[in-house]
Amino acid sequence: MLAVVTNYGVEQDELVVPVEHLRARGAVVDVAAATSDAVETLVGDKDPGRTVTPDTTLADVDPSGYDLLLVPGGTINADTLRQDDDARRIAKEFATSGRSVAAICHGPWLLVDAGVVEGKTLTSYASLAPDLRNAGAAEWVDEPVKTCPASGWTLITSRTPRDLDDFLAAVDEELAA
Repeated sequence: MLAVVTNYGVEQDELVVPVEHLRARGAVVDVAAATSDAVETLVGDKDPGRTVTPDTTLADVDPSGYDLLLVPGGTINADTLRQDDDARRIAKEFATSGRSVAAICHGPWLLVDAGVVEGKTLTSYASLAPDLRNAGAAEWVDEPVKTCPASGWTLITSRTPRDLDDFLAAVDEELAA
């Protein structure tokens, strides 16, 4: 699995909890950040969280070697990540090659800017609903997790860190398939 983030502002639990969960189950998980500097996470978009050491950079990663892309949220992270050419390239490569993407909270913003949400049903942090609808997402739903296999690739989305148990169960199910 590949997680993509910026170096500041990713929501701590939306990155750390899935990475630790999957690694504990034997998955190889790499964190790709904008630079090789430490990733400074936040809690609730404001309080300092844990620091994470990235395994690679967005520019250097070869996405073809991964089965699933994780796009964590955090308002600052997501808004910055969506403007990154390499992050958009990675997201588009996953979708167009039929590989799965899991995005939580504000993470779907990257998918909007990568141009891959058309025809999808998804959930997110509630304030993103108009952006997702305007970007061509078929439907936004207010559910803890939504798995959508439309358009030839699976998209798993979730609203907030409160939904991590449901989100991780859906990711586990997708990886087991």
